[in-house]
Amino acid sequence: MKSTQCWLALAIALSGMSSAYAQDTGKANIIRVYSDVVAPPDQQAYEAGTKAFNQCLAQHGFKFSWDAWTHETGDTYSYSYTSQPVSWETFDAMQAAGKACDQAVRTSVNPHLKSETSAFVEVMPELTHMAKGAGMTSPFIEVTYFKLKPGHDASETFTDDVKKITAAANKSNWPGHYVVGKVRMGAEGAPDFIVLFPAKNWGEVGNETNPSLWKMVEGVYGKDDAAALRKSLNEVVQESSSHVDSYNADLTYKPTSK
Repeated sequence: MKSTQCWLALAIALSGMSSAYAQDTGKANIIRVYSDVVAPPDQQAYEAGTKAFNQCLAQHGFKFSWDAWTHETGDTYSYSYTSQPVSWETFDAMQAAGKACDQAVRTSVNPHLKSETSAFVEVMPELTHMAKGAGMTSPFIEVTYFKLKPGHDASETFTDDVKKITAAANKSNWPGHYVVGKVRMGAEGAPDFIVLFPAKNWGEVGNETNPSLWKMVEGVYGKDDAAALRKSLNEVVQESSSHVDSYNADLTYKPTSK
């Protein structure tokens, strides 16, 4: 499953947001993402400031993990930070625990930012194909953003078709793996859906899984049904883009175990 193949995004109707959020209460399936853009001359100072912020968190016993990712393609002076999947309620505790280091961010990190964006991502297990117990902290991840054409029908098509693809991947024990997440509250211009592909090295990033995604789908459903499914996805996608991130252990924050 590579980003050159046509996937899609889910358009979320505003009228359905409140009920959807209520259903998520208590589930540990929400990730917060921050993405920073840094001017090249400020890169060294920005990274030093981020380390100082992490040190402040450690000194105050901050118990939540944040994984850091350096953008290897696309805007290569960008960094992303992802929380572990937690419940919505956990972000209240996270915000309260991090308040002691707000000033460290303002003085050590913010002066070196060109811009920052943030969103929440809801992990969708029914659309995801990962080995049991596997996580996303791999040396590389291919990050693919998707938007759908407007309308409820496109949303329904996405849900049904991606479930079919994932069911085929599960049934055939397909060796390719991916995580699908729905973007929440990303503001104007944000993608609606994200697909993440973990990789151990550049060889895995660049080489297509054998069999390919659509060959795998064809093997499960037959040639005609696979072609119809691919056509269905192509008809609802509006745009997509992708980049590769590498895991940055130096800027990652892990709480100390006591």
